[in-house]
Order: sequence, then C-alpha cells, then structure tokens
Amino acid sequence: MSDDWPQGWYQDDRSGAPARGGSPQGTYGRNAPARNGAWPSQPPPASYGERPSAGPAYGGQRPAYGGGGGGRRWRFWGQPGHRGRRIVTYLVTLIVIVVLLVVGSYFYINGKINRPVTLPADTTATAGTNWLITGDDSRNGLSRTQIDQDHVGFDFGTSNSDSIMLLHMGTTGKPVLVSIPRDSYVDIPGMGMNKINAALAGGPALLIKTIEATTGLQINHYMGIGFGGLVSVVNQVGGVQVCLPAPLKDPDSGLNLPKGCSNLSGTQALAFVRDRHSFATEDLQREQDQRLFLEALMKKATSPGVYLNPFTALPFGSTAASSISVDKGTSLWDLYQVSQALKDPLTTTVPIANPNYETSNAGDAVLWDRTQALELFNDLAAGKAVPASLITGTKVG
Repeated sequence: MSDDWPQGWYQDDRSGAPARGGSPQGTYGRNAPARNGAWPSQPPPASYGERPSAGPAYGGQRPAYGGGGGGRRWRFWGQPGHRGRRIVTYLVTLIVIVVLLVVGSYFYINGKINRPVTLPADTTATAGTNWLITGDDSRNGLSRTQIDQDHVGFDFGTSNSDSIMLLHMGTTGKPVLVSIPRDSYVDIPGMGMNKINAALAGGPALLIKTIEATTGLQINHYMGIGFGGLVSVVNQVGGVQVCLPAPLKDPDSGLNLPKGCSNLSGTQALAFVRDRHSFATEDLQREQDQRLFLEALMKKATSPGVYLNPFTALPFGSTAASSISVDKGTSLWDLYQVSQALKDPLTTTVPIANPNYETSNAGDAVLWDRTQALELFNDLAAGKAVPASLITGTKVG
C-alpha cells in the first residue's frame, strides 16, 4: 500500500527520478523543484508579525499596507500615526500660547512702569551705562495704619533720600555698585555746598545734575522707590531672606530680628534698610545693609520660583513697575538688565576722608577723599577696571 505514495514525499529526492506508480515527470519528476522532490515547494516560514512579501500570490503587486519583511510601518502623518500628529499639534499650540502670554505680559508690565523723571540734558558721554538708584522717605500712598505699622512717622514734606547708589554696568569686568552717603558734603548746582541729601528735595533732576557734576559720570537712567513701594514689592515676591551675625533691635525703625536667617516681610525689610542706630558707624553700615538687601531682593525676584510661576511673576512685575519711579527713556528690558547686574556686582562706598566733618552751614557731614574718589569715578568713566584697593565690599551689620 505504501508503494502507492510517491517516494521522497517526506524527504528530498536528490536523484530526480520519477516516482513509482507512473506519476508524470512534469508533476513530480525532473521538472519539479529539486529541493522538495515530489511535493511542491512551500513558502519559507515567516516570523511573528512579518508581512508576506509581494509575489505571485498578490499578482506581482505589493499589498496596500506596505512592503514585506519590515514589519508594521508607522507613518508620522495619517493612520496609524495620527497620535504623533496630535502630539505635535498640542505642542505647537502650547508654544504659541506661551509666547503670546510672555509677549502680552511684557507689554502689559511695560505699560505699567511709572516714568515721571526727565533726565537733564548732558552732552558728556562716558563709558558703559550708569544708573542712579535712590530710596527716598516718601510716605505717599501710605495709610495711617501703614504709617504706624511701618514706623515711618508723618513727615509728608519734601522727599529726602535714605539711600543713594550709583550702578555702573556694561564695561570691563563685573558691574560696580557704589554707595554715596546721604550726608556727603558736595556742591549742589544753584545751592552751593551742602549735604547731597538736600539735592533730592529739589527733585530727581537736581540730584542727577549734582551726581554728574561731582563724579564726572553721565547718568543714563534713574530709579527711585519710596517706603510704601518697597513694602509692596517685598510682599509680592514672598519675602526676602537676610542672615545676621547678631540680633538687631531698633525702636526707631521698628526692627526686631534674631540672630541667623530670617525671611523678611515688607515691613521688616523697610525697618532693616532704615536701621542705623544699631551701629557705631550709623549710615556707613546702613549703606552696606542696603546693598546686601538689594542684592538679595534681585536674586529672589529673578529666581525660577518667581518667574516660572505666573501667579507670582505677573503680580510682582506689575507691582514693581508701578512702585518705582524711572526716567522717561526706561523700558522693561532696561529694568531686567539692571536687575541682573544687581544680583552680583562689585560693591563699595565712595572713599571717605572724614565721616564727621564739621561744616558751617549743614552740621556734621561726610567729606570724601577727593583723590581716591576721582580715581574711582575716572576709571568708571573710561571703562577701566577699578583697583581692588577701592572696592571695600559688603558686610552685613
């Protein structure tokens, strides 16, 4: 019975001889595929997930879903890659929204900037960009409750300055921040020799003229802030951390801080930058504390926790823009640049010859060391690096 089966059905018939039983040669004989003998060739085994290649079974045409042997081909656009298209659409939409929010916020805050100050005409150009930064004792906008809480009294007369700083940026090395003591005895245009603090009573323009005449530097921008503005800005940023080597307590300013690090509220910050009675050198130490605080404020305001949080960044930017007074040519971009410069500048106080100079018309005043002061300001005017001997640095009281 087995003789009725063709030989080689279960193994290769390498002889090519016709099968027993008279099977036609054209079917199982010499014309049959040599490898499989009597049985027709079978397609090679396909791995899992592999598409059959184009061939006779498809009439010589490739299947509609792609070529064989390569597995499923994911297309970026259309089926089955429609998820990729959706992801790209979402990303593009998100980017567009973020850009619109950033641009819109920029113009919104830029429009909120208070620009009441007109810079005096000056044809003397010096190197870099110079900012005159002042903190005055204006109580404008403060309620009776705020005045009591902030211990600032009821002096609503002409403004005086509790802080005068000159920031030089844009030339050799790091920015330089110079404190100018408010009792500096200088020549005020139209008023003669007096404490520089009196110049602010004539308005920012007179103070700018006085600084330019005394230092030889061109003032490119002005920025001032009052008591209420400082409190609002610090509160909006969530407080500013200050670390003290010893506790500070000053009944006049209302300051009461422990040794170590504290996150100061707006009221505490105002008391800290006004305190001078805790120190033997009074104003000279207060100036260092003011520089330290300003640097800490800028670092906090430009930290990722603030500018990446729209619920903090936008209110802070809006409050800061409306709380300060700047010159008419100041833009939000200018304020951003100055904030970056104030994060880590070289700091010093103008060289002093006598901190208790007796005057005939203004009581005790601060007399500059004119030789060293001119060296400092001449180097800044020329864009040269200031000698290390003139950079005294900042140390908290």
